[in-house]
Amino acid sequence: MINMHRITLKNIAFAVRIALLALLLAGLAGCSGEKQEPAAAGGKNAVPESFTFFDLGANSLFSDVTRRSLEEKLGHDAILLRNMVNLEVNYKGFLKQYFPDLDKLNRRLNSDIGERIDHNTTKLTYRYASTRNVPFDYVEILFSNYSKKPILLNIRFKKDTLGTIDRLKSKYGPAEQIDWEKETGQTLYWKKNQDYLMVSMEPDQLGEIEHRVTIYFTANLQQLIQAEQAEQLRGNQSKPGKNAF
Repeated sequence: MINMHRITLKNIAFAVRIALLALLLAGLAGCSGEKQEPAAAGGKNAVPESFTFFDLGANSLFSDVTRRSLEEKLGHDAILLRNMVNLEVNYKGFLKQYFPDLDKLNRRLNSDIGERIDHNTTKLTYRYASTRNVPFDYVEILFSNYSKKPILLNIRFKKDTLGTIDRLKSKYGPAEQIDWEKETGQTLYWKKNQDYLMVSMEPDQLGEIEHRVTIYFTANLQQLIQAEQAEQLRGNQSKPGKNAF
């Protein structure tokens, strides 16, 4: 006679093993080692995408992976923690004259009396992009250490051998144009989702055009200011003796 009780126990044990195996496989899938793209900064701190530089955009996150990726494209970097954040470009007063919203941010980030203010940021600079056959003389990328997102990008080069301006026009459409009043130069710019991309061109003493590309990730700059204000408020509240009188 067949022992039904034994069969039932075997079936239950088999079902338990199958369930445990399924959980194990699910866990492995969740920790499969597939790396998230550095640009995947979701949640409430995500900002609208605008301009990119080598796939580095408004929601990209600073990480070892991001740094290695940039090094592969731009050569060895120099890294500096805690930096001034000066948004001014071309000449003093340029932002105030043409971009008052950026000038307002710049004044919030810097002292009116010229006192040095260092911000909780990470700066990467590249001076050897030519070793990667990239014709940039200088590249600087500034990240907020609060959000890990880029806030400012500066690039300098002379001859536009890559056809950078034509490429930007093809990607982002016609540019607005500013002919400088105080100096001999010109700036083309695009604005998208509060962010700005500028290409400034100015002849040097020999008449050769120098190009400066600047990307302002405005929403990320605003997040930096808000984070610093919140940190300062917490610091003030925790000071001993603040309620002594």
